[in-house]
Amino acid sequence: MNIVKWLLYITNNENRSRHEEIFDVLFFVINTLALVFGVVMFVIHDEPQWIPVLVIEYTWALDNMRHNRP
Repeated sequence: MNIVKWLLYITNNENRSRHEEIFDVLFFVINTLALVFGVVMFVIHDEPQWIPVLVIEYTWALDNMRHNRP
């Protein structure tokens, strides 16, 4: 599978939409882990860390791309 086909699949931009519930579950798990990790890092370092925020933003963007297909 070449990179262009993979990117079209992961962003759900193929000719025929393939919404799969597994992505909903994966994004929920990843976002929950990032949130917990972000809280732990905040408690340890006493200041916000940006990596968990960026992970949540990126997965949220991918999830929105997958859902906003006709």
